[in-house]
Amino acid sequence: MFVRSDQRNEFWAPLLEKAYAKLHGSYEVMRGGHMNEAFVDFTGGVGEVLYLRQNTLGLFSALRHALAKESLVGATALVREVDSHADPHQDTSDRGEYRTEDGLVKGHAYSVTGTHKVSLGFAKLRLLRLRNPWGRVEWTGAWSDSCPRWDALPPDRREALLVKKEDGEFWMELQDFLHHFDTVQICSLSPEVLGPSPAGGGWHIHTFQGRWVRGFNSGGSQPSADTFWTNPQFRLTLLEPDEEEDEDEEGPWGGWGAAGARGPAQGGRTPKCTVLLSLIQRNRRHLRAKGLTYLTVGFHVFRIPEELLGLWDSPRSRALLPGLLRADRSPFCARRDVSRRCRLRPGHYLVVPSAARASDEADFTLRIFSERRHTAVEIDDVISADLQALTGPYMPLELGLQQLFQELAGEEEELNAPQLQTLLSVALEPGSAGVFFPVARAHARTPGEIGLRTCEQLLQCFGHGQSLALHHFQQLWGYLLKWQATFDKFDEDASGTMNSYELRLALNAAGFHLNNQLTQALTSRYRDSRLRVDFERFVSCVAQLTCIFRHCSQHLDGGEGVICLTHRQWMEVATFS
Repeated sequence: MFVRSDQRNEFWAPLLEKAYAKLHGSYEVMRGGHMNEAFVDFTGGVGEVLYLRQNTLGLFSALRHALAKESLVGATALVREVDSHADPHQDTSDRGEYRTEDGLVKGHAYSVTGTHKVSLGFAKLRLLRLRNPWGRVEWTGAWSDSCPRWDALPPDRREALLVKKEDGEFWMELQDFLHHFDTVQICSLSPEVLGPSPAGGGWHIHTFQGRWVRGFNSGGSQPSADTFWTNPQFRLTLLEPDEEEDEDEEGPWGGWGAAGARGPAQGGRTPKCTVLLSLIQRNRRHLRAKGLTYLTVGFHVFRIPEELLGLWDSPRSRALLPGLLRADRSPFCARRDVSRRCRLRPGHYLVVPSAARASDEADFTLRIFSERRHTAVEIDDVISADLQALTGPYMPLELGLQQLFQELAGEEEELNAPQLQTLLSVALEPGSAGVFFPVARAHARTPGEIGLRTCEQLLQCFGHGQSLALHHFQQLWGYLLKWQATFDKFDEDASGTMNSYELRLALNAAGFHLNNQLTQALTSRYRDSRLRVDFERFVSCVAQLTCIFRHCSQHLDGGEGVICLTHRQWMEVATFS
């Protein structure tokens, strides 16, 4: 459909194209796109986009250093004459192409294959070598193949640079490049591709896979929003500053450092680290056939003070995150790969990737590239439970509640699931405040809110499996009072439900410290379609956790968090879930 060779006996490219089409679902969804999507897919590298209308300083240095590291570099001659007010972050990959009088093809992608500095008298010129992938149709302006300016160079320099051939490759001065091209896309290659001794030095890389889940960790892009703290968080520690750049190469894209640079920054300049952050939406291109497109995504970078390092975990980030100073941020745009080259002081940082809307769901990959050493970890909790969460408080039963239990139990002196449901529907009735509860309840609820299936689960956890004796009910009642108080704390609008984003905090307050994977699974299971968790769902969740933790703690062996179970013991644990 798109790729063919001039040689009839060369057929690998169409076969590779067919495999790429199968990966994305069809040839149709491959029409249009950005160079970096293909760069990243075929190399595993990390891509970034430089918007030339926004910045120009440091571009030549960035390109020179990227090419020295064997990065793939491309440039796009966009149709800026058609819409000079267009958003540079918008996807313009489907616009048409046309040839201009100076030999460029607007809307077309070119490779950047080299850089060179030349001196003409007292003037220093910076040249870029570009290539049209068609293998023909070249630039005809200054420093093109037929330009007389080449005659001013020494013969040996001219012969080394100039190739007079219609091969699609040509030279162009930097200022002309900035006039005719709008974006540069760079794909930095990973160590696996570059080999053990890459030119220009290697990279230090961390890669994280994640997913934004509606109602759990898709908190939106506004740091001031109530749900922003729920977004995935990654702690980045930059250990070593860059080597000093040439003075005339300073700019927003400088800082990668070339091999043989002059050493640490001197003369009072603040040392900084250059880090390239890349956020990729996974598995989205094939949705184009269904009329869907990429979500608007991006990330924020916050600086973490030293004194907060030991305090940082997922539950406490709700209170701590609003106090952090933002060090940098990416653009938020509807592209598969959103990247940002950041210049940061050595220290600790929090990277928060997010979708623009809190309701958006997508798989993502976050990658961190740096020349100097760094460490990066996902902010997560170790699975554990407080002792008080597993023992439960001792609460003597009110006389009326004890009499009601005995009346329902009869001669058996134990309750089955329907009888427990009846007892709880009366005991949890709003009108029972002051009768069965030591203190009046904060707000009214409807009777019968603990369903039969949940009552069966409570019998499994606190009784003999099929029935519940009085001393077992006394223990269960103490748990219910504690869970009720926890639930009321997070039911801020007294609606009888809590926001599913709050479930992590409520479970933490109940004494359960869970990692992101487990919390996501519980949130998806116990939330309703409106992203709410009612009291019955909360009771079911914490009862299940209580019983599994209590049961598994009997089988701890071989280290913290590791249990060894026989098949029969595993079946007993599975009964609770």
